Formats: sequence, C-alpha cells, structure tokens
Amino acid sequence: MKEVPRSPCCLSCEMLSALILLTLGGAVGLHVCSFNIQSFGESKVSRPDVLDIIVQIISRCDLMLILEIKDVKGKAFDQLMTHLNSRSRTRAHTFSSVISERLGRKTYKEQYAFIYRHKMLTVKAVYQYPDTQSGDEDAFAREPFVVWFSAPNTEIKDFVIIPIHTVPEAAVKEIDELYDVYQNISQMWRSDNFIIMGDFNAACGYVPKRQWMNIRLRSEREFVWLTDDSLDTSVKTSTNCAYDRVVLRGEKMIAAVNPESVEVFNFKDEFGLTEQEALAVSDHFPLCFTVTRAQRRG
Repeated sequence: MKEVPRSPCCLSCEMLSALILLTLGGAVGLHVCSFNIQSFGESKVSRPDVLDIIVQIISRCDLMLILEIKDVKGKAFDQLMTHLNSRSRTRAHTFSSVISERLGRKTYKEQYAFIYRHKMLTVKAVYQYPDTQSGDEDAFAREPFVVWFSAPNTEIKDFVIIPIHTVPEAAVKEIDELYDVYQNISQMWRSDNFIIMGDFNAACGYVPKRQWMNIRLRSEREFVWLTDDSLDTSVKTSTNCAYDRVVLRGEKMIAAVNPESVEVFNFKDEFGLTEQEALAVSDHFPLCFTVTRAQRRG
C-alpha cells in the first residue's frame, strides 16, 4: 500500500485538525461508529500501513463498535489498543475498551469489542446474551455482547448498545431475534435508550423484500431505523449493499440523534487508496452517527 505524500503544510493542517478534534471532542455531540474490520487479527496488525489506517478511522469516533475480530491468540486487539493510545497527545484523550469472549459455533469464532474515549464514556454494565430462550435456543451464531454506557455529556446520559454480526444465510432470523434480545435487556436494566447496530447483512439478497414484514425489529413502530435499504456500506465498487445498520429504541434516544448525522465513512477516498488497498483494510466502510450533547441549562 503506497504512502500518501505529505507536505509540511499538510502535516500542520492535519495536526491542527487532530488537535481540534481532541480538545473539542464531544463539542457537537458523541460520535458513535460501527466497523466490521474484515477478519481482524494478527495479519492486519502486522501491516503498519493497514494498522495506521484502522487507527485513524477509530480516532474519528468517540465510541466504536468493532466487528469480526478473529484474534485466536488474543494479542492483535491489545496491539491495536496500544498503537491507538500511543497517538494520543495526553492521557485525557486515550481510549478504553471492552471485548467479548470468542463467540461462534464449532471452531469458527469472532469477538465483539467497543473502543471508547474514557473521558466521555464509562461502562455501567456488560451482558453476554445467553441465547437459551426456551424453544428457540442457539438463534444466533454470534450472540450479542450487550454494553450499557454512561454518557453524562449527552442529552440522554446513558444508553445500551446491542451489537450484531449476523450470518448472511440466517440474516432474517437473526435480525428478527434481536427483538427478543431487546425485550430481555429492557426487563433487566433500567434504561429506555437503546441502539442496535452492526453488520446485519440486511441487503443484496440476504433479506428478501418480502421478508421484512416478518422481522419484528422492522415491523414494530417503536424501533426507528436510521439507515435505509439504499445506504451502501460496501467497499467494492461492483457492489451496492446496505449491510450495516443502526436501529434506535426509546423516545429520548430517538430525539437525541439527528438522522442527518448518519455517515458512511469512505476511507478509500479519504486516504486516497486504490480499491485493492482499501480492501486490505476491510470490505466494509464504517457507519457513524452523532448523539446530541447535553444542553446547558440556565
């Protein structure tokens, strides 16, 4: 992967921009992102060019959900966090993380992870959905690793994120089953603010149009889909697939997110990469949105 030439002027501009983002983090709200880093593991961490781009992508966000971690030895994610925080200018701007156990059927396993700015967020609780619902056991290949965040600088103060990476062939069933996960969590934790997000594989034949009416997460009006069926999150120019989605639940949660803040971050164009170079990072673009900051009273 070629390195993009940087002039001293560009470097100064980049440093200024980075400093503004760091010192004013959260000034316009909490930037929340979801990113399927295709087959993330030692092979990607061992490539400095790829690792650097991943770190730059994460640094744009205050909270990042990472999907498809295939870190068999359990070292690649720690290396990512070390590299990410080595770029922080002060301790106040460092990131913390929470990661699931390895999840999956038989030998194929993945992990979910959340990376967040610890000056803006704290973890109130975590819950590994057991997927043992009577009569419907093992509905998910990778059961949601649910995290309840405290976000005191936002209007809503706290929210729960239910992450998902569906198996493409079972996307309809798994997306529908997320309704049961929500029901389970809402009875267990005292929060009305829910974000359900990740790689739903909700496009390109995996979810036929006729099946949407059978998906409770879509048919129940209390759930608001921030992303529509035409929002392409795939890197390949030969595909146009709205794989990655964000769904909100709760009146205050819905009111705290401006739909216009939804963004697919095209790192290919942003960093001047060829398609092959971009695919070395991932076959997905990150999906992002902003939660409104708390308004000053008085």
